[in-house]
Amino acid sequence: MQQLHPYWRMAYIEAPRYPAKSKRPFTELPALGDDRAALIVYRSKRSYLILNRYPYNPGHLLAVPFREVSDLPELTEAERADLFETIVFGQRLLTAALKPDGFNVGFNLGSAAGGSIKHLHGHIVPRWNGDNNFMPVLAETRTLPQALDATWERLSVTVASLEKRKRRKTK
Repeated sequence: MQQLHPYWRMAYIEAPRYPAKSKRPFTELPALGDDRAALIVYRSKRSYLILNRYPYNPGHLLAVPFREVSDLPELTEAERADLFETIVFGQRLLTAALKPDGFNVGFNLGSAAGGSIKHLHGHIVPRWNGDNNFMPVLAETRTLPQALDATWERLSVTVASLEKRKRRKTK
């Protein structure tokens, strides 16, 4: 049997979860004023991208509208357009930074669909061939090969690069 040694995981397991008892984390986190602490990697006019604190895979992003709504029809047309562009940017960002082989992109709307937070948000999960293993099934454990801080750092550098390219194209 092969042994995995993700020693950094203990710090992740023992770290306090923010916001531990918050019922409105997607409203509170952007207001912190510290995108690194909040794990926000990108802000648009009406939405933002944040690393999932409980990721399925490294780079698992959430696309969140700034205005708190619980379902897609509650968004204005401008908010829907902005949120979708933010999702597309998130996919481009993850492609440039992490080079995944594919993606899972979607929404869990309502508790029956797995939604646990009332504030609407979309998931952008990078996937690699062979990334799925039996740890979740056999040990109710997920293994992540990269720490959240390292992922945030990598994505932030790539955001700056992508925005610089975009500015050059519009000139």
